[in-house]
Amino acid sequence: MDRMIYIAMTGANHTLGQQATVAHNLANVTTTGFKAELNAFRALPVYGEGLPTRTFVVDSTTGADFTPGVIQQTGRDLDMAVHGKGWIAVQASDGSEAYTRNGSLQISPNGVLQTRDGQNVLGDSGPISIPPDSEITVGKDGTVSTVPIGQAASGAIVGRIKLVNPSEINIVKSGDGLFRLRDGTIAPADANVNLAGGALEGSNVNAAEILVNMINLARQFDMQTKLIQTAASNAQSSSQILSLTA
Repeated sequence: MDRMIYIAMTGANHTLGQQATVAHNLANVTTTGFKAELNAFRALPVYGEGLPTRTFVVDSTTGADFTPGVIQQTGRDLDMAVHGKGWIAVQASDGSEAYTRNGSLQISPNGVLQTRDGQNVLGDSGPISIPPDSEITVGKDGTVSTVPIGQAASGAIVGRIKLVNPSEINIVKSGDGLFRLRDGTIAPADANVNLAGGALEGSNVNAAEILVNMINLARQFDMQTKLIQTAASNAQSSSQILSLTA
C-alpha cells in the first residue's frame, strides 16, 4: 500500500488532536484568567529505503499564550485581577505551590482564603487564615487586612498574598489548569506585582479567531481524507492494470 495513505492518515489524526485543543480553548472563552493552549504542526521526515522524500506531520503542544485578558470590573470585594505581569500563588490539591491568574477569591467554611476553585491562597508563610465575623480588605500589594464586623477598630493585617513574576519561558501549564515552574522549584515573591481590587481578568481566548482556526482545521482534515481516498483509488487502478497485463 502506498505510503501516502499512512502519511495522510497521520496528518488527519494529528489534525483531530489539534481540534481537541481548539475546542478546549473555545470551551474556556469565559473562564476567568484562562490562558489559551498553543499547538503547532511539526514536520517529521520519513526515513527508509531511498531518500526521505515524504514527511509525516505531528502536532505538539508548544505552551500557553500568556497574553493578558481583558480586566473587567465586578465591584466584588474578593475579586482580584493581577495588574500586568505576575501570578497569584496557590496551594494545589497535591500540596505543591502553583500559580494562577484567577483572582476570584472566597473564604472557606474553615476560615481559609481560597480561590473559587478551592485552592488555598498562599501568603508569606502558607495559607492565610481569616478570623470569623470579620470584614476583609485586600490591598493592591496583596496585604490582607481584617476588621471585626460592626466595630470601628483599625484593621489588623493577617497576611500578604504571595505574588510572583517568574520568566514566562520557565512556566508550564499543568494538567490541573495551574501553572508551575518547569524545574519544579518555587518562584520567589515579587513586590512589583500589583492587584486590581474589585475586578477579574477575563480569558485571553479570542472567540472569532478560534472559530476561524477550527474551520481551517476541518478543511485540513477533509484534505487528508481525500488524499487517503485518492491513494486507495490509485492502488485499485494499479491492481486492475496489473491484472490485465498478467
